[in-house]
Amino acid sequence: MTRLRTLLPLLLAVLLCGLVVGATPAAAHTELVRSVPKDGAKLAKAPDHLTLTFDEPVDLVDVRAMTPEGDRLPVTRPAHTGTDTVRIATGSPANGTLFVVWSVVDMEDGHASSGRLAFTTGTTAGAQDRGDEAAAAPSPSPLVRKGLVAARWTGYLALAVFVGGLAFVALLWPRGAEAARARALLTLAWVCGLLSTVAGIGLQGAYVSFGGLRDALRPASYTEVLTTEPGVALAARGLLWVLAAVVLSALLQGGAATSRSPGWRVGALAVALGLLRTTGMRGHSSEGSDPAWGAVADLVHLLGAALWIGGLVMLTVAVLPRREPVELAAVVPGYSRLAAGSVAAIAVAGLVLAWQVVGSYDALLHTSYGQLLLVKTAVLAGVLLAAQCSRQWVRTRLDLAVLLRGDAATVRPFGYSVAAETGLVLVVLAVTSLLVTADPGQ
Repeated sequence: MTRLRTLLPLLLAVLLCGLVVGATPAAAHTELVRSVPKDGAKLAKAPDHLTLTFDEPVDLVDVRAMTPEGDRLPVTRPAHTGTDTVRIATGSPANGTLFVVWSVVDMEDGHASSGRLAFTTGTTAGAQDRGDEAAAAPSPSPLVRKGLVAARWTGYLALAVFVGGLAFVALLWPRGAEAARARALLTLAWVCGLLSTVAGIGLQGAYVSFGGLRDALRPASYTEVLTTEPGVALAARGLLWVLAAVVLSALLQGGAATSRSPGWRVGALAVALGLLRTTGMRGHSSEGSDPAWGAVADLVHLLGAALWIGGLVMLTVAVLPRREPVELAAVVPGYSRLAAGSVAAIAVAGLVLAWQVVGSYDALLHTSYGQLLLVKTAVLAGVLLAAQCSRQWVRTRLDLAVLLRGDAATVRPFGYSVAAETGLVLVVLAVTSLLVTADPGQ
Protein backbone atom coordinates (compact mmCIF):
# COMPACT_ATOMS: atom_id res chain seq x y z
CA MET A 1 0.00 0.00 0.00
CA THR A 2 2.82 2.42 0.91
CA ARG A 3 4.65 1.59 -2.31
CA LEU A 4 1.51 2.19 -4.36
CA ARG A 5 0.96 5.58 -2.76
CA THR A 6 4.55 6.46 -3.56
CA LEU A 7 4.06 5.49 -7.20
CA LEU A 8 0.96 7.64 -7.76
CA PRO A 9 2.87 10.93 -8.30
CA LEU A 10 5.24 9.04 -10.60
CA LEU A 11 2.29 7.73 -12.62
CA LEU A 12 0.98 11.27 -13.01
CA ALA A 13 4.40 12.43 -14.20
CA VAL A 14 4.52 9.58 -16.69
CA LEU A 15 1.11 10.66 -17.99
CA LEU A 16 2.40 14.18 -18.58
CA CYS A 17 5.49 12.84 -20.33
CA GLY A 18 3.32 10.66 -22.52
CA LEU A 19 1.43 13.73 -23.65
CA VAL A 20 4.65 15.40 -24.72
CA VAL A 21 6.36 12.48 -26.44
CA GLY A 22 5.38 12.26 -30.10
CA ALA A 23 3.17 9.45 -31.33
CA THR A 24 1.25 8.74 -34.50
CA PRO A 25 -1.04 11.76 -34.88
CA ALA A 26 -4.75 11.09 -34.47
CA ALA A 27 -7.42 12.19 -36.87
CA ALA A 28 -9.54 15.16 -35.85
CA HIS A 29 -13.21 15.72 -36.60
CA THR A 30 -14.47 15.25 -40.15
CA GLU A 31 -13.27 18.06 -42.41
CA LEU A 32 -13.63 18.91 -46.09
CA VAL A 33 -10.51 18.09 -48.13
CA ARG A 34 -11.55 19.32 -51.60
CA SER A 35 -14.53 20.18 -53.74
CA VAL A 36 -15.19 19.96 -57.46
CA PRO A 37 -15.52 22.71 -58.62
CA LYS A 38 -13.16 24.44 -56.19
CA ASP A 39 -14.46 26.97 -53.71
CA GLY A 40 -14.34 30.47 -55.24
CA ALA A 41 -14.01 29.21 -58.82
CA LYS A 42 -15.25 31.39 -61.69
CA LEU A 43 -17.24 29.21 -64.04
CA ALA A 44 -18.63 29.75 -67.50
CA LYS A 45 -21.78 27.86 -66.54
CA ALA A 46 -23.41 27.10 -63.21
CA PRO A 47 -22.82 23.39 -62.30
CA ASP A 48 -25.75 21.05 -61.76
CA HIS A 49 -23.88 19.19 -59.03
CA LEU A 50 -20.90 19.49 -56.67
CA THR A 51 -18.56 16.74 -55.48
CA LEU A 52 -17.17 16.94 -51.92
CA THR A 53 -14.38 14.77 -50.52
CA PHE A 54 -13.75 14.57 -46.77
CA ASP A 55 -10.74 13.42 -44.78
CA GLU A 56 -12.53 10.28 -43.56
CA PRO A 57 -15.53 8.13 -44.53
CA VAL A 58 -18.93 9.78 -44.07
CA ASP A 59 -22.43 8.36 -44.01
CA LEU A 60 -24.91 9.96 -46.39
CA VAL A 61 -27.41 10.54 -43.57
CA ASP A 62 -24.74 12.54 -41.71
CA VAL A 63 -24.15 15.03 -44.56
CA ARG A 64 -26.44 18.02 -45.11
CA ALA A 65 -26.39 20.57 -47.89
CA MET A 66 -28.65 23.57 -48.36
CA THR A 67 -29.00 26.89 -50.08
CA PRO A 68 -28.57 30.13 -48.10
CA GLU A 69 -32.36 30.30 -47.96
CA GLY A 70 -32.48 27.01 -46.06
CA ASP A 71 -33.67 24.69 -48.86
CA ARG A 72 -32.22 21.18 -48.54
CA LEU A 73 -30.23 19.81 -51.50
CA PRO A 74 -30.10 16.09 -52.38
CA VAL A 75 -26.94 14.27 -51.30
CA THR A 76 -25.91 11.03 -53.04
CA ARG A 77 -22.85 8.82 -53.42
CA PRO A 78 -21.05 9.17 -56.78
CA ALA A 79 -20.31 5.98 -58.69
CA HIS A 80 -16.80 4.50 -58.47
CA THR A 81 -15.76 6.61 -55.50
CA GLY A 82 -14.92 5.89 -51.89
CA THR A 83 -17.11 6.42 -48.84
CA ASP A 84 -15.36 9.72 -48.18
CA THR A 85 -16.99 11.37 -51.22
CA VAL A 86 -20.53 12.69 -51.77
CA ARG A 87 -22.36 14.45 -54.58
CA ILE A 88 -24.69 17.41 -54.02
CA ALA A 89 -27.30 18.16 -56.65
CA THR A 90 -27.77 21.88 -57.20
CA GLY A 91 -30.62 21.54 -59.72
CA SER A 92 -30.50 24.14 -62.49
CA PRO A 93 -29.17 27.28 -60.84
CA ALA A 94 -29.28 30.54 -62.77
CA ASN A 95 -26.05 32.25 -63.72
CA GLY A 96 -24.80 34.49 -60.98
CA THR A 97 -23.33 33.51 -57.63
CA LEU A 98 -24.05 30.01 -56.37
CA PHE A 99 -23.74 29.34 -52.65
CA VAL A 100 -23.99 25.97 -50.93
CA VAL A 101 -23.83 25.52 -47.17
CA TRP A 102 -22.71 22.06 -45.98
CA SER A 103 -22.45 20.30 -42.66
CA VAL A 104 -21.31 16.82 -41.69
CA VAL A 105 -21.56 14.85 -38.45
CA ASP A 106 -18.53 12.81 -37.36
CA MET A 107 -19.58 9.15 -37.32
CA GLU A 108 -17.48 8.39 -34.22
CA ASP A 109 -18.33 11.13 -31.72
CA GLY A 110 -21.21 13.10 -33.26
CA HIS A 111 -19.28 16.37 -33.62
CA ALA A 112 -20.65 18.70 -36.30
CA SER A 113 -18.40 20.45 -38.83
CA SER A 114 -19.66 22.94 -41.40
CA GLY A 115 -18.66 25.33 -44.14
CA ARG A 116 -19.87 27.00 -47.31
CA LEU A 117 -18.86 27.03 -50.97
CA ALA A 118 -19.30 29.91 -53.42
CA PHE A 119 -18.98 29.88 -57.22
CA THR A 120 -19.18 32.92 -59.50
CA THR A 121 -20.59 32.71 -63.01
CA GLY A 122 -20.17 36.21 -64.45
CA THR A 123 -21.84 38.42 -61.81
CA THR A 124 -20.83 41.71 -60.27
CA ALA A 125 -18.77 42.03 -57.13
CA GLY A 126 -21.72 43.61 -55.36
CA ALA A 127 -23.76 40.44 -55.78
CA GLN A 128 -20.80 38.45 -54.49
CA ASP A 129 -20.60 40.59 -51.36
CA ARG A 130 -24.31 40.27 -50.67
CA GLY A 131 -24.06 36.52 -51.13
CA ASP A 132 -21.10 36.29 -48.77
CA GLU A 133 -23.18 37.80 -46.01
CA ALA A 134 -26.16 35.57 -46.72
CA ALA A 135 -24.19 32.36 -47.02
CA ALA A 136 -22.14 32.53 -43.86
CA ALA A 137 -21.31 29.02 -42.66
CA PRO A 138 -23.68 27.84 -39.92
CA SER A 139 -22.49 26.97 -36.45
CA PRO A 140 -24.11 25.28 -33.44
CA SER A 141 -26.07 27.50 -31.07
CA PRO A 142 -24.00 28.44 -27.98
CA LEU A 143 -27.00 27.66 -25.78
CA VAL A 144 -27.37 24.21 -27.33
CA ARG A 145 -23.67 23.53 -26.89
CA LYS A 146 -23.82 24.58 -23.24
CA GLY A 147 -26.89 22.41 -22.74
CA LEU A 148 -25.09 19.48 -24.35
CA VAL A 149 -22.07 19.97 -22.08
CA ALA A 150 -24.36 20.20 -19.03
CA ALA A 151 -26.17 17.01 -20.03
CA ARG A 152 -22.87 15.20 -20.48
CA TRP A 153 -21.53 16.47 -17.14
CA THR A 154 -24.70 15.26 -15.43
CA GLY A 155 -24.47 11.95 -17.27
CA TYR A 156 -20.83 11.39 -16.30
CA LEU A 157 -21.50 12.20 -12.66
CA ALA A 158 -24.63 10.03 -12.55
CA LEU A 159 -22.76 7.14 -14.18
CA ALA A 160 -19.86 7.40 -11.74
CA VAL A 161 -22.10 7.64 -8.67
CA PHE A 162 -24.34 4.79 -9.82
CA VAL A 163 -21.63 2.34 -10.89
CA GLY A 164 -19.18 3.32 -8.16
CA GLY A 165 -21.96 3.40 -5.57
CA LEU A 166 -23.12 -0.11 -6.44
CA ALA A 167 -19.53 -1.36 -6.24
CA PHE A 168 -19.04 0.44 -2.91
CA VAL A 169 -22.12 -1.24 -1.44
CA ALA A 170 -21.37 -4.67 -2.89
CA LEU A 171 -17.67 -4.81 -2.01
CA LEU A 172 -17.22 -2.61 1.06
CA TRP A 173 -20.52 -1.76 2.73
CA PRO A 174 -23.36 -4.29 2.25
CA ARG A 175 -25.32 -2.59 5.04
CA GLY A 176 -25.41 0.50 2.88
CA ALA A 177 -28.18 -1.10 0.85
CA GLU A 178 -30.43 -0.43 3.86
CA ALA A 179 -29.12 3.08 4.68
CA ALA A 180 -31.54 5.82 3.67
CA ARG A 181 -28.91 8.21 2.28
CA ALA A 182 -27.19 5.53 0.23
CA ARG A 183 -30.51 4.37 -1.24
CA ALA A 184 -31.52 7.94 -2.08
CA LEU A 185 -28.12 8.64 -3.67
CA LEU A 186 -28.30 5.58 -5.92
CA THR A 187 -31.89 6.38 -6.92
CA LEU A 188 -31.01 9.99 -7.73
CA ALA A 189 -28.02 8.85 -9.79
CA TRP A 190 -30.24 6.50 -11.79
CA VAL A 191 -32.86 9.20 -12.46
CA CYS A 192 -30.22 11.74 -13.54
CA GLY A 193 -28.48 9.16 -15.71
CA LEU A 194 -31.65 8.26 -17.61
CA LEU A 195 -32.84 11.86 -17.99
CA SER A 196 -29.43 13.14 -19.13
CA THR A 197 -29.29 10.41 -21.79
CA VAL A 198 -32.76 11.23 -23.14
CA ALA A 199 -32.05 14.96 -23.08
CA GLY A 200 -28.68 14.37 -24.70
CA ILE A 201 -30.32 12.77 -27.75
CA GLY A 202 -32.53 15.81 -28.36
CA LEU A 203 -29.69 18.25 -27.72
CA GLN A 204 -27.42 16.30 -30.07
CA GLY A 205 -30.11 16.57 -32.74
CA ALA A 206 -30.33 20.34 -32.27
CA TYR A 207 -26.52 20.60 -32.20
CA VAL A 208 -25.87 18.82 -35.50
CA SER A 209 -28.75 20.60 -37.27
CA PHE A 210 -27.54 24.00 -35.95
CA GLY A 211 -30.91 24.63 -34.33
CA GLY A 212 -31.94 26.22 -31.06
CA LEU A 213 -33.01 24.81 -27.71
CA ARG A 214 -36.58 24.42 -28.94
CA ASP A 215 -35.34 22.05 -31.63
CA ALA A 216 -34.07 19.73 -28.88
CA LEU A 217 -37.71 18.95 -28.09
CA ARG A 218 -38.77 18.15 -31.66
CA PRO A 219 -39.40 14.44 -32.44
CA ALA A 220 -37.55 14.98 -35.73
CA SER A 221 -34.35 15.80 -33.81
CA TYR A 222 -34.54 12.45 -32.01
CA THR A 223 -35.29 10.61 -35.26
CA GLU A 224 -32.34 12.15 -37.08
CA VAL A 225 -29.90 11.35 -34.28
CA LEU A 226 -31.06 7.77 -33.75
CA THR A 227 -30.27 6.90 -37.37
CA THR A 228 -26.57 7.71 -36.84
CA GLU A 229 -23.85 5.67 -35.13
CA PRO A 230 -23.56 8.09 -32.17
CA GLY A 231 -27.35 7.94 -31.88
CA VAL A 232 -27.30 4.14 -31.72
CA ALA A 233 -24.79 4.33 -28.86
CA LEU A 234 -27.04 6.82 -27.04
CA ALA A 235 -30.09 4.61 -27.56
CA ALA A 236 -28.18 1.59 -26.24
CA ARG A 237 -27.15 3.58 -23.18
CA GLY A 238 -30.76 4.59 -22.57
CA LEU A 239 -31.88 0.95 -22.72
CA LEU A 240 -29.11 -0.01 -20.30
CA TRP A 241 -30.33 2.65 -17.87
CA VAL A 242 -33.75 0.97 -18.08
CA LEU A 243 -32.12 -2.39 -17.26
CA ALA A 244 -30.25 -0.67 -14.43
CA ALA A 245 -33.64 0.06 -12.85
CA VAL A 246 -34.10 -3.69 -12.41
CA VAL A 247 -30.71 -4.01 -10.70
CA LEU A 248 -31.42 -1.04 -8.44
CA SER A 249 -34.93 -2.22 -7.60
CA ALA A 250 -33.64 -5.64 -6.56
CA LEU A 251 -31.06 -4.02 -4.29
CA LEU A 252 -33.56 -1.67 -2.67
CA GLN A 253 -35.99 -4.50 -2.00
CA GLY A 254 -33.50 -7.15 -0.89
CA GLY A 255 -31.08 -4.98 1.07
CA ALA A 256 -27.78 -6.35 2.35
CA ALA A 257 -28.64 -9.94 1.42
CA THR A 258 -29.06 -8.96 -2.24
CA SER A 259 -25.79 -7.00 -2.31
CA ARG A 260 -23.98 -10.22 -1.26
CA SER A 261 -25.81 -12.38 -3.81
CA PRO A 262 -23.57 -13.70 -6.65
CA GLY A 263 -26.46 -13.54 -9.12
CA TRP A 264 -27.18 -9.90 -8.38
CA ARG A 265 -23.49 -9.03 -8.58
CA VAL A 266 -23.16 -10.64 -12.01
CA GLY A 267 -26.21 -8.71 -13.28
CA ALA A 268 -24.96 -5.45 -11.79
CA LEU A 269 -21.51 -5.99 -13.31
CA ALA A 270 -22.99 -6.64 -16.77
CA VAL A 271 -25.15 -3.51 -16.66
CA ALA A 272 -22.29 -1.40 -15.28
CA LEU A 273 -19.85 -2.49 -17.99
CA GLY A 274 -22.51 -1.87 -20.63
CA LEU A 275 -23.12 1.66 -19.36
CA LEU A 276 -19.39 2.38 -19.27
CA ARG A 277 -18.76 1.01 -22.76
CA THR A 278 -21.66 2.85 -24.42
CA THR A 279 -20.45 6.05 -22.78
CA GLY A 280 -16.94 5.54 -24.15
CA MET A 281 -18.21 4.78 -27.65
CA ARG A 282 -19.01 8.47 -28.16
CA GLY A 283 -15.59 9.75 -27.14
CA HIS A 284 -12.33 10.23 -29.03
CA SER A 285 -10.81 6.88 -28.00
CA SER A 286 -11.63 5.29 -31.38
CA GLU A 287 -9.90 8.05 -33.38
CA GLY A 288 -6.33 7.04 -32.58
CA SER A 289 -3.86 4.88 -34.44
CA ASP A 290 -5.10 1.69 -32.71
CA PRO A 291 -8.85 1.88 -31.92
CA ALA A 292 -8.86 -1.52 -30.16
CA TRP A 293 -6.34 -0.37 -27.55
CA GLY A 294 -8.18 2.92 -27.30
CA ALA A 295 -11.46 1.13 -26.51
CA VAL A 296 -9.84 -1.04 -23.82
CA ALA A 297 -8.04 1.92 -22.27
CA ASP A 298 -11.22 3.98 -22.33
CA LEU A 299 -13.18 1.24 -20.52
CA VAL A 300 -10.46 0.90 -17.86
CA HIS A 301 -10.30 4.69 -17.52
CA LEU A 302 -14.06 5.02 -17.02
CA LEU A 303 -14.23 2.04 -14.66
CA GLY A 304 -11.42 3.41 -12.50
CA ALA A 305 -13.06 6.84 -12.43
CA ALA A 306 -16.44 5.36 -11.48
CA LEU A 307 -15.01 3.27 -8.64
CA TRP A 308 -13.06 6.24 -7.31
CA ILE A 309 -15.67 8.99 -7.74
CA GLY A 310 -18.73 6.91 -6.88
CA GLY A 311 -17.08 5.56 -3.76
CA LEU A 312 -15.93 9.04 -2.80
CA VAL A 313 -19.43 10.49 -3.08
CA MET A 314 -20.92 7.54 -1.20
CA LEU A 315 -18.32 7.97 1.55
CA THR A 316 -18.98 11.71 1.80
CA VAL A 317 -22.78 11.64 1.67
CA ALA A 318 -23.73 8.35 3.33
CA VAL A 319 -20.92 6.95 5.51
CA LEU A 320 -19.17 9.86 7.23
CA PRO A 321 -22.34 11.61 8.51
CA ARG A 322 -23.24 8.43 10.44
CA ARG A 323 -19.90 8.44 12.36
CA GLU A 324 -20.34 4.83 13.40
CA PRO A 325 -16.98 3.46 14.65
CA VAL A 326 -17.50 -0.07 13.33
CA GLU A 327 -18.40 1.19 9.88
CA LEU A 328 -15.48 3.60 9.77
CA ALA A 329 -13.04 0.85 10.74
CA ALA A 330 -14.43 -1.53 8.11
CA VAL A 331 -15.21 0.79 5.20
CA VAL A 332 -12.61 3.57 5.17
CA PRO A 333 -9.43 1.43 4.86
CA GLY A 334 -11.08 -0.69 2.18
CA TYR A 335 -12.07 2.35 0.17
CA SER A 336 -8.58 3.81 0.57
CA ARG A 337 -7.10 0.72 -1.08
CA LEU A 338 -9.78 0.69 -3.78
CA ALA A 339 -9.23 4.37 -4.55
CA ALA A 340 -5.46 3.93 -4.80
CA GLY A 341 -5.86 1.10 -7.28
CA SER A 342 -8.47 3.05 -9.25
CA VAL A 343 -6.23 6.12 -9.53
CA ALA A 344 -3.38 3.95 -10.75
CA ALA A 345 -5.66 2.45 -13.42
CA ILE A 346 -6.86 5.94 -14.42
CA ALA A 347 -3.28 7.15 -14.84
CA VAL A 348 -2.14 4.20 -16.95
CA ALA A 349 -5.29 4.20 -19.12
CA GLY A 350 -5.07 7.99 -19.45
CA LEU A 351 -1.52 7.63 -20.72
CA VAL A 352 -2.68 5.24 -23.44
CA LEU A 353 -5.59 7.50 -24.40
CA ALA A 354 -3.36 10.58 -24.55
CA TRP A 355 -0.93 8.67 -26.75
CA GLN A 356 -3.83 7.66 -29.01
CA VAL A 357 -5.72 10.93 -29.30
CA VAL A 358 -3.29 13.86 -28.87
CA GLY A 359 -0.16 12.35 -30.32
CA SER A 360 2.17 15.36 -30.41
CA TYR A 361 3.62 18.16 -28.30
CA ASP A 362 2.32 20.77 -30.77
CA ALA A 363 -1.25 19.45 -30.54
CA LEU A 364 -1.02 19.43 -26.76
CA LEU A 365 -0.14 23.14 -26.60
CA HIS A 366 -1.94 24.63 -29.58
CA THR A 367 -5.34 22.93 -29.75
CA SER A 368 -8.30 23.46 -27.46
CA TYR A 369 -8.39 19.71 -26.81
CA GLY A 370 -4.76 19.61 -25.67
CA GLN A 371 -5.17 22.69 -23.49
CA LEU A 372 -8.27 21.25 -21.83
CA LEU A 373 -6.37 18.02 -21.25
CA LEU A 374 -3.63 19.98 -19.48
CA VAL A 375 -6.25 21.71 -17.31
CA LYS A 376 -7.79 18.33 -16.47
CA THR A 377 -4.37 16.93 -15.54
CA ALA A 378 -3.59 19.95 -13.34
CA VAL A 379 -6.90 19.66 -11.47
CA LEU A 380 -6.34 15.92 -11.14
CA ALA A 381 -3.02 16.67 -9.47
CA GLY A 382 -4.91 18.79 -6.91
CA VAL A 383 -7.33 15.92 -6.35
CA LEU A 384 -4.41 13.59 -5.65
CA LEU A 385 -3.04 16.03 -3.07
CA ALA A 386 -6.40 16.09 -1.28
CA ALA A 387 -6.55 12.30 -1.53
CA GLN A 388 -3.11 12.05 0.03
CA CYS A 389 -4.36 14.07 3.03
CA SER A 390 -7.28 11.66 3.35
CA ARG A 391 -5.00 8.63 3.26
CA GLN A 392 -2.69 10.24 5.82
CA TRP A 393 -5.67 10.62 8.16
CA VAL A 394 -6.60 6.96 7.64
CA ARG A 395 -3.08 5.87 8.57
CA THR A 396 -2.67 8.07 11.62
CA ARG A 397 -6.10 9.03 12.97
CA LEU A 398 -8.60 6.33 12.05
CA ASP A 399 -7.82 4.14 15.05
CA LEU A 400 -8.26 7.12 17.37
CA ALA A 401 -11.58 7.99 15.74
CA VAL A 402 -12.79 4.44 16.32
CA LEU A 403 -11.67 4.49 19.96
CA LEU A 404 -13.49 7.80 20.46
CA ARG A 405 -16.61 6.28 18.84
CA GLY A 406 -16.62 8.59 15.82
CA ASP A 407 -15.92 11.81 17.72
CA ALA A 408 -16.92 14.72 15.46
CA ALA A 409 -13.76 16.75 16.10
CA THR A 410 -11.58 13.76 15.21
CA VAL A 411 -13.46 12.85 12.03
CA ARG A 412 -13.88 16.45 10.83
CA PRO A 413 -10.42 16.85 9.17
CA PHE A 414 -11.03 13.69 7.18
CA GLY A 415 -14.43 15.04 6.12
CA TYR A 416 -12.85 18.30 4.96
CA SER A 417 -10.22 16.56 2.82
CA VAL A 418 -12.80 14.20 1.33
CA ALA A 419 -15.12 17.15 0.57
CA ALA A 420 -12.25 19.00 -1.15
CA GLU A 421 -11.44 15.89 -3.14
CA THR A 422 -15.09 15.56 -4.18
CA GLY A 423 -15.33 19.21 -5.26
CA LEU A 424 -12.21 18.96 -7.42
CA VAL A 425 -13.50 15.75 -8.96
CA LEU A 426 -16.62 17.64 -10.09
CA VAL A 427 -14.32 20.11 -11.87
CA VAL A 428 -12.51 17.20 -13.55
CA LEU A 429 -15.87 15.90 -14.81
CA ALA A 430 -16.76 19.36 -16.15
CA VAL A 431 -13.50 19.51 -18.12
CA THR A 432 -14.14 15.97 -19.38
CA SER A 433 -17.54 17.10 -20.70
CA LEU A 434 -15.82 19.89 -22.64
CA LEU A 435 -13.20 17.49 -24.00
CA VAL A 436 -15.90 15.43 -25.73
CA THR A 437 -16.93 18.41 -27.90
CA ALA A 438 -13.37 19.71 -28.41
CA ASP A 439 -11.45 18.93 -31.59
CA PRO A 440 -8.42 16.67 -31.00
CA GLY A 441 -5.10 17.81 -32.41
CA GLN A 442 -3.89 16.41 -35.67
